[in-house]
Amino acid sequence: MAKEEGIAVTGSVSEILPGNKCRVTLNELNKSIICYLSGKMRKNKIRVLIGDNVEAVLSPYDLNNGRIVKRL
Repeated sequence: MAKEEGIAVTGSVSEILPGNKCRVTLNELNKSIICYLSGKMRKNKIRVLIGDNVEAVLSPYDLNNGRIVKRL
């Protein structure tokens, strides 16, 4: 079985949470989700701050959690 593709969304960081997680408010859906930083962002020491615009990927199975893959 092939791996499912994620749903790419954009939003802004509204809160920094402990454990490398952030609360992101999505632009299109006006919804708030919990996201963690992807491995490449942690490896390259890319930090996100409150107010940063980010691109996140959501799993098609769980639309409440996501992974931040790019800082815009």
